[in-house]
Amino acid sequence: MLAIALILDAVFGEPDWLWRRVPHPAVLMGRAVDALDQRLNRGSAPLFKGIVAVLALIALSLVVSVPLSWHGFAGVFEVIGAAILLAQRSLSQHVNAVAAGLDISLDEGRRKVAMIVGRDPETLDESGVARAAIESAAENWSDGVIAPAFWFLVAGLPGIVIYKMINTADSMIGHRNDRYARFGWAAARLDDVLNWIPARLSGLLICLIGGRRPALKLMWRDARKHRSPNAGWPESALAATLGIALAGPRVYGGVTTDDPFLNESGRRELTPIDVRDAVATLWMGWVVVLVCAMVIGGIGYALAAASS
Repeated sequence: MLAIALILDAVFGEPDWLWRRVPHPAVLMGRAVDALDQRLNRGSAPLFKGIVAVLALIALSLVVSVPLSWHGFAGVFEVIGAAILLAQRSLSQHVNAVAAGLDISLDEGRRKVAMIVGRDPETLDESGVARAAIESAAENWSDGVIAPAFWFLVAGLPGIVIYKMINTADSMIGHRNDRYARFGWAAARLDDVLNWIPARLSGLLICLIGGRRPALKLMWRDARKHRSPNAGWPESALAATLGIALAGPRVYGGVTTDDPFLNESGRRELTPIDVRDAVATLWMGWVVVLVCAMVIGGIGYALAAASS
């Protein structure tokens, strides 16, 4: 089922004709998070209320997904649900759009990258735009492809729905600011837990695809330099595999951070070619995941046939 879902996502991606007519499940998840935010994130005990909100989101995920998993057409619903919640094609399209924008002009590249990253685009030169796009590609490949696939394998449709719900909550309320530092704590920490294994799997896959022996060593050395406990693994792996430097100081809301570089000795002058190389690397990773899913499925089918 995962193999079929991966293929459906790669072929169809996010069809505009469909999601213009009906709300995407991620949009519905966002509405649920927003409703809980508006209702609960007020008054006293924001930490406790944030925990309640996360538990409510998990319960809602189960209420929606478990009946579909027990339905007579459960396999069909699970495949379609997984295909919708995977993001290989849409990720590739958004990141490649940044490269296409840079081909036109720096301003167009900045406009495109502003759609996928939170940093201030007007402060970025061509290398900065390309670096931001590649970092986004690495982190979102882990969050949008490997983690959903992992949790689908572990727990079927309920697993992938719960993961996407918590990931959506983290993106909306898991911020370290006055409004969400306590209310969004549970969502942010649970998202870290759910991404712990997938992030490291993502980094390992990227290193193996690149075929560069030092990549694993560089990933192990640099991943912990990242402010996120998980994003550093795929980002440092992609930096080492492509021979480039990622992360480093950047500007958010007019404030410059002092983040260290990942693969500091790597090339820092980046171009649209590097962005496309990053996307191509992640597509090779997708192929590996697809083959693994097919092998696992084949083994399971063979064991089931033998036992019967």
